[in-house]
Amino acid sequence: MRIGQSKDIHRLVEGRDLIIGGVKIPYEKGLLGHSDADVLLHAVIESLIGAMGLKDIGTHFPDNDPAYKGISSLALLDKTYEMLEENGYEVVNIDSLINIEKPKMAPYIDQMRKNIAKGLHCDISQINVKATRGEGMGFVGRGEGAIAYAVCLIDKKQ
Repeated sequence: MRIGQSKDIHRLVEGRDLIIGGVKIPYEKGLLGHSDADVLLHAVIESLIGAMGLKDIGTHFPDNDPAYKGISSLALLDKTYEMLEENGYEVVNIDSLINIEKPKMAPYIDQMRKNIAKGLHCDISQINVKATRGEGMGFVGRGEGAIAYAVCLIDKKQ
């Protein structure tokens, strides 16, 4: 068994869609990044890449590669699943946390879990997504950005 953990941060800006966990969330701002800037999926992906000992997300999906400009992070999750397969691993479980002041994440969490489980070909019971706010403190609390954290456990396929 191998453990991976990660954190991802993106700035909230006007003129971008807010996509978290593969869900387009109605809001006046979105996350800034080379891809769709899905902070949750980026943390999940990097935790899995780390657990496999394959460096980091930027090594595999560099932000200066035009192929990844505007790409859906669900597509990157699919590619990460292929990496798991190629290396003989399967997901045991993932626990993740989104830290964003607004909008509330609760209405979207079940769909986020479904999206992650589908991309990783595992049961939804193996995926946990939580959300919290900055309570007005720091850049998250001021509504300037979002952070997501993920911890995963993977194991060699039997």
